[in-house]
Amino acid sequence: MEFTRNLSDNMNYLNKKLDVDVNFDLVYRTFHIADKEACLYYVEGFTKSDVWQKLMEDFAPITAEDLPANAHDFSKKKLPYSQVGLVADDETMIKMLLAGISCLFIDGYDKCFTLDCRSYPARSVSEPEKDKVLRGSRDGFVETLTFNTALIRRRIRDPKLTVEIMNAGESSHTDIAICYFKGRVDESLLTMIKERIMKLKVDALTMNQESLAECIYPHKWYNPFPKFKYSERPDTAAASLLEGNIIILVDNSPSAMILPSSVFDIIEEADDYYFPPVTGTYLRLSRMIISVLTIYLTPLWLLFMQNPEMIPNWLRFIRLSEEPQVPLIFQLLILEFAIDGLRLAAVNTPSMLTTPLSVIAGIVMGEYSVKSGWFNSETMLYMAFVTVANYSQSSFELGYAFKFIRMILLVLTAFFNVWGFIIGFILSLCAIVFNKTIAGKSYIYPLIPFHVSELKKRFFRGRLPHREK
Repeated sequence: MEFTRNLSDNMNYLNKKLDVDVNFDLVYRTFHIADKEACLYYVEGFTKSDVWQKLMEDFAPITAEDLPANAHDFSKKKLPYSQVGLVADDETMIKMLLAGISCLFIDGYDKCFTLDCRSYPARSVSEPEKDKVLRGSRDGFVETLTFNTALIRRRIRDPKLTVEIMNAGESSHTDIAICYFKGRVDESLLTMIKERIMKLKVDALTMNQESLAECIYPHKWYNPFPKFKYSERPDTAAASLLEGNIIILVDNSPSAMILPSSVFDIIEEADDYYFPPVTGTYLRLSRMIISVLTIYLTPLWLLFMQNPEMIPNWLRFIRLSEEPQVPLIFQLLILEFAIDGLRLAAVNTPSMLTTPLSVIAGIVMGEYSVKSGWFNSETMLYMAFVTVANYSQSSFELGYAFKFIRMILLVLTAFFNVWGFIIGFILSLCAIVFNKTIAGKSYIYPLIPFHVSELKKRFFRGRLPHREK
């Protein structure tokens, strides 16, 4: 519907459309500007009251002779505020109102004045719990989109940094910010991402970034390796932008989606660059080696236990000290599920009970489970290493991808022995090698296609680049 010059008609339509008599947080207030009646619509909790108090003071001295003939002139001459817009239809106005923008109607004008004086509820900008660093900045993304874009702008003060706003969801109309650096971004990938977001046919992005990720990249869901890198650190997002990546920020989500991302991008962390090259290289290589061990350690140990004659003399100490009461494959699989159960319990346990829960879990699942005969001490040792080693990298998605591959390897090794391990090893390689980034490129570049200089950068942390002007 197009707005008319009659304020009463506009108010009657909007009051019925918005159901303002039922919704207590949808507020409208009538007042006068000169001899004209005016009505202000806003959402309680989103509007800065001090801004409107100042505007009311500015409206008071306006006389009938001062009122311009059209809405455009009024917005330029009589609205002393920087973020003012004009809207002519109800659909656009309602979207903006529910996003927190105040909407003003004045009798005699057929346009709605939109004033962006929003004040979103937000928590403090603090260091994220998962993406912690030993050295470096301690700020992190929050659930408010404008705060997140400001954290990136603070680090990159260049007009080539572009932040485009879009929205998705028939009901939610969730704001999505696409950030990129002109001249360094892959233009074809950028165009493809924009087109996919514009063509989204979803009711709401209920799970924020995960909902968006599944919509813009619906293919190969069976491959567990993540297609996106998620980070709650503004410095990581800023560095990725300067490398030519695209950053997607979704309102109500405290993390950034970085794409395209290979497995090497996901394994990298900010600590690699906050320390000197030698230390950064050591941290990076340690993380890569530990990641490989989390996949193959327990399947390889199970293979040796099933074939004791394959154990070299210098590894005789890894043999079981006691005969297992429960088959090793069941011990390992039970512990895999039990560890996830403990993790879920820790997430849902009140902080005051975290310590007692840890003590109970350590005693019951550690000591008593071995004494009861359910588990061998060696099984507990290797699973404890795998559990702790999973936290050596910050990506939950990559950690669970390693877990699924490890469990497939365990099952194949238990049923088909040596050939099962070989088949599982080949499957794990295929899952990585034949995976593609969202840009359609190799997931393990620069290994495939092979690129020597880029490969060195992935494994060895060199000096930070200095771009010449």
